[in-house]
Amino acid sequence: MGMLKDIMTREVLTTKRDASVAEVAASMVKRRIGSAVVMEGSVLFGIFTERDVLRAAASGKDLTSSPVSEWMTLDPVTAAPDMDPDEAIEVMMGQGFRHLPVVEDKAVVGIVSLRDIMRARIRRPQ
Repeated sequence: MGMLKDIMTREVLTTKRDASVAEVAASMVKRRIGSAVVMEGSVLFGIFTERDVLRAAASGKDLTSSPVSEWMTLDPVTAAPDMDPDEAIEVMMGQGFRHLPVVEDKAVVGIVSLRDIMRARIRRPQ
């Protein structure tokens, strides 16, 4: 199956921490993805996922004015491009999340989800 760099999504949705939940959720729906990385300049600040959207929606707050910074995971766990996908699964399952930013030399170079890894496994020749 290779390494994460072989299966990760390279076009990562990025946002700023003051963007509204509604705005980022709309971008996620449009691109059919489950997460956005929250950047402060070139630095990874957090991750905002579909679960965060649900928590925000359930709060009853106005999602057009509620910033993603209220709901995101601050300083998320990351992976290196040369990480083995099985190791990435262990990290995600062990810590209870489904999206893992891929970082090289402090720069976000991609993102991988449990779905990406499972899709790669299914396509792998036996």
